Amino acid sequence: MESDSIKRISVWSGPRNISTALMYSFAQRDDTKVFDEPLYAYYLKNSNAKDYHPGADEIVATMENDGDKVVDMMMTASENQVLFFKNMTHHLLNLDRSFMKQLTNVILTRDPRDMLPSFDKVIKNPSLYDVGYKLHVELIAEFIENDIDFIVLDSKNVLSNPEAVLRQLCDHVRIAFDNHMLKWLPSKRLEDGVWAKYWYDSVHKSSGFLEYEPNIEPFPKHLEPLLKECLPYYEKLQCLALS
Repeated sequence: MESDSIKRISVWSGPRNISTALMYSFAQRDDTKVFDEPLYAYYLKNSNAKDYHPGADEIVATMENDGDKVVDMMMTASENQVLFFKNMTHHLLNLDRSFMKQLTNVILTRDPRDMLPSFDKVIKNPSLYDVGYKLHVELIAEFIENDIDFIVLDSKNVLSNPEAVLRQLCDHVRIAFDNHMLKWLPSKRLEDGVWAKYWYDSVHKSSGFLEYEPNIEPFPKHLEPLLKECLPYYEKLQCLALS
């Protein structure tokens, strides 16, 4: 398959933002191969996150640690007509980002009032850097400055009307929408990262995008300062998101 005819989609997500469900959605397409957080080991190897991310030693031991080699893989892989890379924005660290010009970049965000309590159950007392909002806004500024293709998705909008948002996303990528993207069998996938046992339980039990439900539990007081930091960035992202 000619490399220049392949559609390369990279989701740049924050944690707990339905990025795995979106990966499962694209995995239902016959024309698509999905990749689960290929830069994760590079990120852990080159940051202090290795000290507090569950399964960090196994991730570093079983994945490519060299970020430049991972990027080269992303840009030369040719297994299918559409390649879908699920990535986390904070995994970029100090990589040369010029490769993004050859991708359709999808910024995936989520209301921090919903996301922060969920993330805190696995990663205690996260920082602004851990959760991606500031990095998302900075990345969008880079995209605009360098005329790089991007689109913004809000998890709430995807869950509220998955078909409408996915149709718009497919139109942007210039691929046909496929109804199979809306449903899947409750199960694990071979593409799941070795960290799936810590994070993917709800996705493995799901058969499609779950209906959006706001967090109704009292917001944890210890996360209120972080929420205050996140909200201005999230509001900027929310204004750009497909609906």
